[in-house]
Amino acid sequence: MMRRMFRRQIRKTLAPAVPPILQEANFALSKGEYGRAAELLEQIARAADGRGGPRAPLFHLQAGRARLLAGQAALGIPSLKRGLELLAQRGQFQRLAEAGRRTIGELNEHGLKAEASAMEAWLQSVLPAAVSPVMPVKRGILPTHCPSCGAPLRPDEVEWLDEMTAECGYCGSPVRETP
Repeated sequence: MMRRMFRRQIRKTLAPAVPPILQEANFALSKGEYGRAAELLEQIARAADGRGGPRAPLFHLQAGRARLLAGQAALGIPSLKRGLELLAQRGQFQRLAEAGRRTIGELNEHGLKAEASAMEAWLQSVLPAAVSPVMPVKRGILPTHCPSCGAPLRPDEVEWLDEMTAECGYCGSPVRETP
């Protein structure tokens, strides 16, 4: 019992403080309140973008996805583009290729073929020829959502700290694979 309490306390001190707005956005997203989630994520993205935060591209991409899920493609496309542009500006070309592939797939799933084609053409013009799709490395199974902030976790979008631990892209908390 004492050992468990000690571990929880250590985890709380190691995990960064999660802003309530991020928790609220992820909660709204999980409840299917996509419009509300998009509004909150857009606020977070603008703030992170304004200070040059390392997670700004991810927040823009998530806000765009939420807008697509809310049926507001016209409002979501600029967020998706901004997220991808930030990755390109920062020279994160492998992440750009992966995020671009996922974004194009989501646009196609929502019947936005013209937007998907335009995004694909832009990606081809921006990505260096040396960047090629990487075969996913077999990793552990993560929980579907971050236990700290509630954000959705995708093994191909997180940064792996070791074989069993990944870092949440939204709040920076370490997340261990599920047994």
